[in-house]
Amino acid sequence: MKKRIVLKLSGRIFGMDNNEKLLKDYATFLVKISKVCQPIVVAGGGKIARHYISHARSSGADESTLDELGIEVSRLNAKLLIYALGGKAYPHPPTTLAETRHAVDSGLIVVTGGLHPGQSTNGTAALIAEKVHASEFLNATDVDGIYDSDPNKNPRAKKFKKIELKALRSLLVKEDSVAGGYDLMDIVALKVIERSKIKTRVIKAEIPTIEKAIRGQAVGTEIAL
Repeated sequence: MKKRIVLKLSGRIFGMDNNEKLLKDYATFLVKISKVCQPIVVAGGGKIARHYISHARSSGADESTLDELGIEVSRLNAKLLIYALGGKAYPHPPTTLAETRHAVDSGLIVVTGGLHPGQSTNGTAALIAEKVHASEFLNATDVDGIYDSDPNKNPRAKKFKKIELKALRSLLVKEDSVAGGYDLMDIVALKVIERSKIKTRVIKAEIPTIEKAIRGQAVGTEIAL
C-alpha cells in the first residue's frame, strides 16, 4: 500500500488573485506525486472565507455560524481542485471523518475542506492524518515555516528549522481562535499530532517545496515530538 500524506493547502491558492492555471498546475503535480504516495488534500478557506465571515459577523452571526460559513467556502475550494483533477480524484469532498476514511480507501486522491465548527482546517487535517494513519502531515501555508514572531510584521523574525511541540504550543497561546483567524497551527491540531505522534512539517505553499517535502527533504519547519 502506498504511504498516505495529508497536505493542508493554503486557501490563498484558491483565491481570486490567482488564475486558473495555478490550480491546474497543482492538479498536474498531485497526479504525478500520486505515483509514489496517496495525497489527501485539505483545502483552506482563505481570503474568500474571511470575506464571508467578516460580512456575517457584522450582521451579528455567532462564531459557530461563522465557522460553518468558512467550512462551506473551503468545500467549494476543494471542489475546484476535484474538478481540475478529473477522474483521478474522489468525486466530492467528504464531510465527516468516517466519510474521509471511506474515500481514502478508494485509493484515489481525496480533497476535502473543513469538517467541524470550532476547528480550523489545520485541526481537521491533523484529525484526518490520525484517522487514515498517514505517514506525514504537511501544512502548506503562506509563509515558509514557523518563526518566533510574525515575519510579515517583524523583518528580524527568526525561522525555526525544527521546533519542539511544547515550544510551539506556548507560541500559539497568544493567537486568536475566532472564526477565520487561524494561521499556522492551532491547539486542536497540536493535541492530535502529539497524541498520535504524527510526523508534521510546516512549509511554503509552492509546488517545488511541497514536492521536496514529500520526497523527504528537510524544508520549512519540522515539529519535533
